[in-house]
Amino acid sequence: MKKAVVLLSGGLDSATTLALARQDGFTCYALSVHYGQRHAAELAAARQVGQAFQVCKHQFFELDLSVLTSSALTNPAVAVPLHDTSPGIPVTYVPARNTIMLSLALAWAEVLDSRDIFAGVTAVDYSGYPDCRQDYITAFEKMANLATKAGREGNTLRIHTPLIDLPKHEIIRRGVALGVDYSMTVSCYQADKDGRACGECDACHIRREGFMAANIPDPTHYQNK
Repeated sequence: MKKAVVLLSGGLDSATTLALARQDGFTCYALSVHYGQRHAAELAAARQVGQAFQVCKHQFFELDLSVLTSSALTNPAVAVPLHDTSPGIPVTYVPARNTIMLSLALAWAEVLDSRDIFAGVTAVDYSGYPDCRQDYITAFEKMANLATKAGREGNTLRIHTPLIDLPKHEIIRRGVALGVDYSMTVSCYQADKDGRACGECDACHIRREGFMAANIPDPTHYQNK
């Protein structure tokens, strides 16, 4: 079977991406990064999701981006926006995060002799993030094939982003059809130590509305319930 490195954050999107990679016949290697985010609950969720889908190996990488960047996700002094609908790039954007994570996945893929990386980026719900757009993914893929021994020798690497054009409710429907247990995922920007969601941040609103639009009961564990 073909090998694939799957970026697994522990959230809804990455869990669905892992399920889709498995459906496509890949042997999956999960990569999760502790980058200095506000809570570690999503990493615990990533471990649980990886075990549920029986990934071949799950690599956890420690890289504290909080010393380099100022984002609501890495700096407790920056408030997490509560359902921010203003235009532009939101304060939850973490500079270079996806570039760094894809670079780590690229390195591991080359070591594994893998030609495929899966990332759960979506441009529909997070259009304010510059590193969740198709032009960025296309540019990174081109760079990856120029910057690696494998690529230069004709072993072309592909970045798979199966969710990039899907709204949240369609992502949820596909995941449910593939047996994803979304109760084990954490998408909240400020979940507590037990992984319970705040129910107020952008990520919580998008997730809740996705389940409503999909007409599927929301299994999220909330702090006020």
